[in-house]
Amino acid sequence: MRRSAMAVVAAVSSAGLLLAGCSKAEDNGNDGGKSAGANAATKEVVNASTEKGGTVTYAMSDVPDSFDPGNTYYAYMYNFSRLYARPLLTFKPAPGEKGNEIVPDLAESKGQSSDGGKTWTYKIRQGVKFEDGTEVTSADVKYAVERSNFARDVLSLGPNYFAQFLDGADKYKGPYKDKSTKGISSIETPDKYTVTFKLSQPFADFDYLVTAPQTAPVPRAKDTGVDYTKKIVSSGSYKFESYQEGKSVTLVRNPEWDAKTDPLRKQYPDKIVVNLKVNQATIDKDLMAGTTTVDLAGRGVDTQTQAQLLNSEDQKANTDNTYGGRLVYAAINTKVKPFDNVECRKAVQYAIDKVAVQTAQGGPVRGDVATTVLPPDVIGYQKFDAYPTSGNKGDAAKAKEHLTACKQPNGFKTYISARSDRQQEVDAATAIIDSLKKVGITAEMKQYPSGKYFTDYAGVPGFTEKQGIGIIMMQWGADWPTGYGFLNQILNGKAISQSGNTNLSQFDNAEVNKLLDEAIQNQDESARNTAYAEVDKKTMDEAVIVPLTYFKVLLYRSPNATNVASSAAWSGQYDALNLGTTKK
Repeated sequence: MRRSAMAVVAAVSSAGLLLAGCSKAEDNGNDGGKSAGANAATKEVVNASTEKGGTVTYAMSDVPDSFDPGNTYYAYMYNFSRLYARPLLTFKPAPGEKGNEIVPDLAESKGQSSDGGKTWTYKIRQGVKFEDGTEVTSADVKYAVERSNFARDVLSLGPNYFAQFLDGADKYKGPYKDKSTKGISSIETPDKYTVTFKLSQPFADFDYLVTAPQTAPVPRAKDTGVDYTKKIVSSGSYKFESYQEGKSVTLVRNPEWDAKTDPLRKQYPDKIVVNLKVNQATIDKDLMAGTTTVDLAGRGVDTQTQAQLLNSEDQKANTDNTYGGRLVYAAINTKVKPFDNVECRKAVQYAIDKVAVQTAQGGPVRGDVATTVLPPDVIGYQKFDAYPTSGNKGDAAKAKEHLTACKQPNGFKTYISARSDRQQEVDAATAIIDSLKKVGITAEMKQYPSGKYFTDYAGVPGFTEKQGIGIIMMQWGADWPTGYGFLNQILNGKAISQSGNTNLSQFDNAEVNKLLDEAIQNQDESARNTAYAEVDKKTMDEAVIVPLTYFKVLLYRSPNATNVASSAAWSGQYDALNLGTTKK
């Protein structure tokens, strides 16, 4: 989801703004001056500026899953939450692929690995303070990981990597049930500034893992569980001034933030406002007018706006179109009949006209037709097509062969889910319904809001089984840009959760699980990548995921925005860290 998984803006280093490859903002009140050109923010920091003041305004068509850094799993919240929650490491604020580089944040440096990759130690920066003036310590990092991974009945939305890999994790009840202050013994805090993670097995990508906001410090005494989102204690450059659930959020400068302890943030705007449940067409108009700075969700403009932008050279010059390390796909639910039969799943693979789906999403500017689970811009990708059809338009005859093989020669009925506030996803689901109808499969759509899609609906196996939802629309981005960071949470049987689930197919294949588990322990990167390609092929053999398109985003770059960079680390979104505005 990163959703994840999962550094797009203001490229700023400890020496100041990254000036290499930057286009300078016009500081004369003319709303940023002449456009830097189409795709400029994928190559350079656009409108680089050190000017302070003004309000950066975000808008979103729905609501986030949560502002709580320990209870979120959308890429845009991983990005945005860094304003008030500092993880141990993060991704370098830089454009394009440069943004995939890991850099220290709360920690002084990358992790020190020992015991063959089973032990990882981090030294956190001294003098970092919460908004109330108390110093951040290693105990706050330990507690943050415990609450986000070991209280799934309370905080169910984030990934559960730590719960999967910390030594003795299966015996720890979590901080809300275990009333002692000791916590899990495999996270050690020998002093105020050292935190050590002891794992049950080697984990080659552990530095990537601690970029998650789950490692951002949370003071135990201030934690209110699911209500923590209403009064989050900031460790970043901004803090919450107001939180109106479902309506808006306002952040202001955190007076306890100290630039000496933070090489990444610069505290440019006076305020940061997030307006929620704003119609997408309105967001697009406001972006073009300069009254909104960024679309929080970062999904890009809607289809109508897209046509307007691409038909005008002047408007197109304010857009950024790039791959986002994501896959748009349909997950086939193996627990809903008749999809417990692989032949029925294969029938769907052949039935879908992927070009029709691509067109419904907005055409090639929104993504290339996909045939694999791994996108081309994720390490480990290998090109292949397990279900080839002429022109990628489907093959009704082959689909019917597999329907006969699964003893459903006359077809069957099922349901398909999509997010109601994502019109392109709804349109794609509609195109799938039309394709399935041609081979005798009747699919009826059920729509649910993004903010509750994983907590209440598609991410709750009990719900999807009860409702008979056999096909689930999904878009997935790497938690980090490796095969494991992309594949594990959607394909490993260990990742299946009763709420907040992202293995929507409920795919629990012993061979795939073993390949993933062994690969992450392997210190040989080439061998890991070979394993990820094999996972991809085995998954397609089981037909549990229908790859639709390799996602591309089309963003409109607000004329007032400064320090704008589109980075691969955040699925092409504009990095929130130092975004500013020329409007004062």
